Amino acid sequence: MAPLIALIVGTALARLAGLAGISALDDWIGALRVGLAVMFALTAVAHFAGQRRADLIAMVPPRLPRPDLLVTVTGALEVIGAVGLLVPATSRVAAAGLGLLMLAMFPANVSAARRRLTLGGRPVTPLAQRTLLQIVFVATAAAISFGP
Repeated sequence: MAPLIALIVGTALARLAGLAGISALDDWIGALRVGLAVMFALTAVAHFAGQRRADLIAMVPPRLPRPDLLVTVTGALEVIGAVGLLVPATSRVAAAGLGLLMLAMFPANVSAARRRLTLGGRPVTPLAQRTLLQIVFVATAAAISFGP
């Protein structure tokens, strides 16, 4: 749920900044770019240290090789994508790449839910709820990529 909160709060604060006069954030797409960047900055942190990293490694479907490397690479791509969202010249490509990354990582969420794993000491998000969240996140990336 934290990624959704980060997306909503980041978008809302960016939109308020736009209303206060920051022209780059004076539309919903600009605000969504910031919100999605905040969300990915938050989620990327878990890929690099602590118990959450171990939990993410455990979430990788067992048939895939080098889960530790996959978690590191996806974390790095999340950071790069978050930065790319904040640069107007790269924001559409970054959003498209992050959308594809989310689709590529979704099987790990399915696998984790089916195996009843934990993330940060709590059960992973149930599959139906995770699917709805994934739709929201991918739709946000698509709106940035293909929007006005």
